[in-house]
Amino acid sequence: MIPLAFTEHTISSKMVLTIIDIDDITEPIKEVLDKNFVLICEGNSGSDLATVKTHVKNLFSTKQQDWIMGATAEFFVHLYIRLTGYKQECLFLNLEENSIKKGFDGYYSKNNIEWLMESKAGSIESKDISYSGKVTLAMSDLSAKISGRDKSGKRGLPNNPWREAYAHASQYDVGTAKEIRKNIKKLSDDFTNGKFRSIEEFNTMPCGTIFLSGVWKQPNHDSILKDIESIADKLKGEKVHVICVTHRSTDIFMRYIGLR
Repeated sequence: MIPLAFTEHTISSKMVLTIIDIDDITEPIKEVLDKNFVLICEGNSGSDLATVKTHVKNLFSTKQQDWIMGATAEFFVHLYIRLTGYKQECLFLNLEENSIKKGFDGYYSKNNIEWLMESKAGSIESKDISYSGKVTLAMSDLSAKISGRDKSGKRGLPNNPWREAYAHASQYDVGTAKEIRKNIKKLSDDFTNGKFRSIEEFNTMPCGTIFLSGVWKQPNHDSILKDIESIADKLKGEKVHVICVTHRSTDIFMRYIGLR
């Protein structure tokens, strides 16, 4: 059972859209959060929920609002994807510093098929904010990381996103299958050696989240669908799963982790 309010839409034979509304953390949502929180953040680390929530609370307490929006959006995307049966081949928390993970926002597998996820978020108060804008930005970032290009289109990203993915997948607490780790390692080595790939070779999950200003206004799902359909030709991947999320505010998650 998925307690989040969502609808699903088929855009084409290779593209689907999920639209999620998060007005509040209801008791059923709290139950799945409690069950999945440690797994999303640390995998099968054995840490208890209270300790990991304290870790995340301490981390969030040091950050500015834009960072908090991005991290909160990414966390709930991880939650939804996990609840739909995908295996998380990464950790929400970064391995080496007081932050969330770098590289790809998410690396998932389901039925031996691997997926790359990227999440972008913004406030409803931002100028020209739109779901299509955030999804397009997520898609552009994924494509740039895969192709080894910076924002100007030049080759030579300073960081190898596959290396970070491999580091996460190699953690015992993540439990990634050997064949998946082997595949990521090959992609990492190729990237290091200047052998870059095309985004069309991979299954992608570009995600766009908009935070309201604390007052819930029911999003028009038909309008969101049309918004994403208008950019469908810009969304690349062997298969594409677009996810659009509306949150009432970041405060509901801040309360859950004990910051409000």
